[in-house]
Amino acid sequence: MYIEQGYKGDLGLWKYLFLPVGFIGLMAVNYILTINSSVSVEDAMQQMIEQWGANTVLVIALLPLAVGLFVVLGWTKLIHPQSITSLTTSRKKIDWKRIFFAFSLWGGVTILLTLIDIYASPEHYVFNFNLEKFIPLAIIALVLIPMQTSFEEYLFRGHMMQGLGLATKTRWIPLLVTSVLFGLMHMANPEVEKLGMGIMVYYIGTGLFLGILTLMDEGLELALGFHAANNLITALLVTADWTAFQTDSIYRDISEPTLGWDVLIPIVVVFPILLLVFGRKYKWTDWKGKLFGPVLTKEEFVATNDGESLLA
Repeated sequence: MYIEQGYKGDLGLWKYLFLPVGFIGLMAVNYILTINSSVSVEDAMQQMIEQWGANTVLVIALLPLAVGLFVVLGWTKLIHPQSITSLTTSRKKIDWKRIFFAFSLWGGVTILLTLIDIYASPEHYVFNFNLEKFIPLAIIALVLIPMQTSFEEYLFRGHMMQGLGLATKTRWIPLLVTSVLFGLMHMANPEVEKLGMGIMVYYIGTGLFLGILTLMDEGLELALGFHAANNLITALLVTADWTAFQTDSIYRDISEPTLGWDVLIPIVVVFPILLLVFGRKYKWTDWKGKLFGPVLTKEEFVATNDGESLLA
């Protein structure tokens, strides 16, 4: 009963609206400025990298989102007030083993698939490893990227998922709305400028996958681990001149990007397989109820064991 954990805070519409509206507003302003700029996102990033260096640009890109993590957690603790544990999971305590399992699984799969592609199409990649540049990159990435991805998970699959679920008493509405908003958040990325709006299928699909993970596992742990692995491995292993992360990674993709049916492979093949793997490992049941069933009322939740703490 992950969504119902929100009952453990002091409910109020403005408390759930303030952070999402503020963040989405900032993203909208950023998008408007981007599409009306005379300089493309790719060219602007290249100019910044030439002037300040790739690592400094990476810090500039990640730091606001890393700070955002503390804003979401602080808001939850001080304004709701609600424990960070109940924002994270329906379990008695945060399951770090779940986080590390998801991180290791997706990190390993990403590395394997990338190396296979490099072996199969060596002409698309150049070996870019420079120890002097890579060490500071690794330090920056290891510190800031998990904070950036955790901010996005706590805001969308945590704060917004619980708030929308309690407001609508449904599970499918917060699942759908947070997935779409998560995708729209990436509209100003250089990948969208380069490949077109079709790439939004991947972003929204990824949000849907992470939302299903959260609802089926009754907590954010798997989504936190998956998202951190996805962005961290991308930043360290292989990047390109047209991606959001342009770093001194081990490899650089120099191929000309095209948007084809392959964008659907993660959505229709890889993510369903991962859901089956997670579902088998953690013995998920009642898929229909957890994804489409009603959210308990506060009175119903209090009557369960999970709601006992509300009586204190």
